[in-house]
Amino acid sequence: MNILFFLTPKSEVAYIFEDETLRQTLEKMEHRKFSCIPLLTLDGKYLGTISEGDLLWGMKHLNITDMKDTEGISIMAIPRRATYKPVHANSNMEDLLDRAINQNYVPVVDDQGSFIGLITRKAIMKYCYGELQKNQCPRED
Repeated sequence: MNILFFLTPKSEVAYIFEDETLRQTLEKMEHRKFSCIPLLTLDGKYLGTISEGDLLWGMKHLNITDMKDTEGISIMAIPRRATYKPVHANSNMEDLLDRAINQNYVPVVDDQGSFIGLITRKAIMKYCYGELQKNQCPRED
């Protein structure tokens, strides 16, 4: 099965660039109601994912108590706990399932490592549920 069938393309995904500030990231995540968001280089390569927890602990360690202070902090100054590992566009469903166990979404990159979109855990679960329904034996009462 071609995993690109499940892809939410980059044009429909919220993400941040490495040159954005902590304030911009907080505002984008609040507006979209996201708990984590992909982080890209300026040329579109996938760097990783930053989460609400990363932001919280980063602000604590930087002793930020005023939102005004977040305007001058680069998002790259915030340590990330875990990077959502991407899959390549030519990956298979097993690769997606392996990643989706521990990630809310699976970033998808092309052969050059450029971010092309993501596949949500919800899309993967809907596909698996449909496959289970198709393969289920009829019940005998």
